[in-house]
Amino acid sequence: MSDAVAILRFRTDEPHDEPAVVLDAFLAGQTDTTAVGLEAGDDARALLPYLGRITLIEVRFPSFRDGRGYSAASILREGGYTGELRAAGDVLVDQMLFMRRCGFDSFAPDAPVDPAVLQRSIDRYAGNYQPAADGAVPVWRQRHG
Repeated sequence: MSDAVAILRFRTDEPHDEPAVVLDAFLAGQTDTTAVGLEAGDDARALLPYLGRITLIEVRFPSFRDGRGYSAASILREGGYTGELRAAGDVLVDQMLFMRRCGFDSFAPDAPVDPAVLQRSIDRYAGNYQPAADGAVPVWRQRHG
């Protein structure tokens, strides 16, 4: 990842600045890193046995139209991953709310993001209508217990 990319974080812990290694190198034990990068075609389930020792998983989005990273995030969060989960690449500001719902808590978009536009995008909806990795209680459950 380029140093010029601004990382947007929604976490309170220290930022993770170690470069992420590719999945194959991590699985082969070629490195002792705690940061792993997933490409669009990688199977996130391969990381499930190692979640306790990984502090950053960076999921690459080669195109804003490629939704495989959303599935990877959900798989990792449902598998118990609590570390930093970063969406990197062609990440658009209007997708970040939905990415957060899937479990992403930091972003490294290729293009700069206006913080005011991001905040308006995140604040756009007062409630959620489906359960997701973020743990927000859906509106229907709030209304009907």
